[in-house]
Amino acid sequence: MITNKKIKQVEGKSSSITGHFSGFILLLCFLGSALGGCATWELGSSGQRKIEGKTIVIAGASSGFGRGVAEQVGAYGAKVVLAARRAELLEEVAANVRAAGGTALVVPMDISKPEDVQRLAERAVQEFGDIDVWINMAGVGGIGRFWDIPLEDQARIVDINLKGFIYGSHAAITIFREQGYGRLINMGSIESENPLAYHATYAATKGGILRLGQALNQELRLDGHKDIEVVTVEPWAVDTPFWRHAANYSGGTARMAAMDPPRKVVNATIRASLRRKNELPVGWKAKGAWISHHLFPRLTERLSANIIHRYQIKNAPPAPPGSGAVHEPMEEGRGVDDNVRERMKRGEQ
Repeated sequence: MITNKKIKQVEGKSSSITGHFSGFILLLCFLGSALGGCATWELGSSGQRKIEGKTIVIAGASSGFGRGVAEQVGAYGAKVVLAARRAELLEEVAANVRAAGGTALVVPMDISKPEDVQRLAERAVQEFGDIDVWINMAGVGGIGRFWDIPLEDQARIVDINLKGFIYGSHAAITIFREQGYGRLINMGSIESENPLAYHATYAATKGGILRLGQALNQELRLDGHKDIEVVTVEPWAVDTPFWRHAANYSGGTARMAAMDPPRKVVNATIRASLRRKNELPVGWKAKGAWISHHLFPRLTERLSANIIHRYQIKNAPPAPPGSGAVHEPMEEGRGVDDNVRERMKRGEQ
């Protein structure tokens, strides 16, 4: 039996905690695998047929998870509404969707502006009628000590990650209540459960997204809307352009340990549009961290903080400070995968 005294002894030895990182990962692997399944596999032919013909709105479709989901469901024959700030890149994604056999509508917008979100909803309904799935994918990060990140950057992170998701969720739920059904998917993070050091404001927004979904599901249940659901997807750190786009005042190149490939999260998000599950940690690392944080929250937070300090502060190649894509979109970082893991292996920025 683990007692409070034993936990305090472990917490008091930071070097021992770091040294036991491998054992902790193995424990997470065991716990996650015990509850694992096929959630990160690509849909089979039966699931693909269920996606065919569905209308799916994706806010944040220009790169990363959003682009990956858009191109994949397009290949399954879905009607995809592509929304993001980078209009020219959305056209590139739309061309890929159409080439794969899907239908695409491009709506340039900024999720932090409620009038843009309303215009997105109106265009989607005007073009395709009912909407089956609305996915809020847009997001930006801020890396560094809380007191070193400018307040204007932190405010903008809240505008996009939390207020933008509130605007998108409101638009989606309004449409779903009128038509009687629909699935809203909000991209959270394992930081919705277990916040990381040097990500304070980002973690706060991701925690808010989880609570938003939980409250909405109860309101919909109480109002008798059994065919409307809200899903919060919670990935581990993933190799996408997120790291390149994040505001970074840490002094080191943005990165994290043991990143997952984005395809896992793309597949899990698509599956979330078909299955009844309100909260979805993606992959064994996220599932293990979810379990660990529920059992031993302070110990898990301390372990996680030590890990990110090692990778982001202590050992990361130096990088100049900057706001990334927080205020304005960047030309760089256009794909689904951003090859961060390969650069880390080579010791590059």
